[in-house]
Amino acid sequence: MQDLPDEALQQVAAYFQALSEPTRLQILNLLRRGEHNVGEIAQACGFTSANISRHLSVLMQQGLVAREARGSAVYYSIADDSVYALCDLVCGNIGRQMERDAAQRSSFLKGTRVARRAR
Repeated sequence: MQDLPDEALQQVAAYFQALSEPTRLQILNLLRRGEHNVGEIAQACGFTSANISRHLSVLMQQGLVAREARGSAVYYSIADDSVYALCDLVCGNIGRQMERDAAQRSSFLKGTRVARRAR
């Protein structure tokens, strides 16, 4: 990000904003396994087709997904595989933080139990 002009920083922020919605992350995770149409994505994610279409539009604007019309159906696929490297990095970091938090809670609970027994 160093030395990027304001316009580029705005584009970076828009890219991350597209990734800030859990439904969009679900869509990207589903598309990781292969292309799907809106109905398939909606069914897999548990949302309406209209809702999924709106999310796909945002993902397309940021160049994360591509669409291909085949007859009367439109199929979506990943346009930029590098998004998975970014998501895996972030998810790994969050997973490690959750493990540390769980270990701290466990340690705290053990300490509380020992203190109660000592009374």
